[in-house]
Amino acid sequence: MNHNDCIFCKIINGNIPSAKVYEDDHVYAFLDISQVSKGHTLIIPKIHTKNIYETPPEIAKELFAKVPIIANALKEAYNPIGMNVLNNNEAPAGQSVFHLHIHLLPKYSESEGFSVNWKTHEDKYSATDLQQIAEKINEAIKN
Repeated sequence: MNHNDCIFCKIINGNIPSAKVYEDDHVYAFLDISQVSKGHTLIIPKIHTKNIYETPPEIAKELFAKVPIIANALKEAYNPIGMNVLNNNEAPAGQSVFHLHIHLLPKYSESEGFSVNWKTHEDKYSATDLQQIAEKINEAIKN
C-alpha cells in the first residue's frame, strides 16, 4: 500500500478529521469511530509501519511507552471496570487497517464491549512440547 492511501496516515496529516486524544513527535492517539465502548482509543505510530512484524524496535518503544499513559488517562476520565489492549496483525487476525495500531477498549460491564472467547488447548501440549516450542522461538530471536 502506498502510504498516501493509508487512512491513518491521512488522519496524522490532518487530511481526515479525528477526535484526537494525544499527540507527540512519535505517536498519535484518537477515538475509534466505531466506539466499541465509550472511549475506545487507537494509538498509532506517526511513521507508517504495516504491523508488528514490520515495526522497528525504536518505533515500538515510542508507541508502547504511551499505552499505559493513555490507558490510565482513560481510566481516570471514565472509570471502566477493566480494559482490553488489543493489536491485530494481518487480515486473518482481524487487521483491517494496515498501519500498526493498538486498541484501548474500556469495559464498563462484563457483557458490553470487546469480548474474549478463545479456546484453550492446554491438554494438547505436554511440558516437553512447551519447552520445545519455547526453544524454537528463542532460537529465532537470537538469529
